Amino acid sequence: MSDRQKKEIQTNKTEMTLHVHNEESLKKIINRLSRIEGHIRGVKTMIAESRPCPEVLIQIAAVRGAIDRVARIILDEHLEDCIARAAKEGNIEVEIKELKDALDRFLI
Repeated sequence: MSDRQKKEIQTNKTEMTLHVHNEESLKKIINRLSRIEGHIRGVKTMIAESRPCPEVLIQIAAVRGAIDRVARIILDEHLEDCIARAAKEGNIEVEIKELKDALDRFLI
């Protein structure tokens, strides 16, 4: 990772507010991401073995669907927990701006 990338990550960390999630939720998301990671390794193996393109594309579609489901879980929890907490703390505008910025990148 380049120094520029490290600096950008650090800048993003300091600009965004801290999000605290319950341990059960984190485990659920991490488990799903681990399964996706394994699925991606499987797709890589399929390509290395010169499996038929339609089979590979079907598996890529499955990975995309799994990633979309993880994103939905994160978005739902953000709306239920983080936005609600920000409203109580009086910094809802900042939280909504951060969410809009993230959605702009996500929905491209």
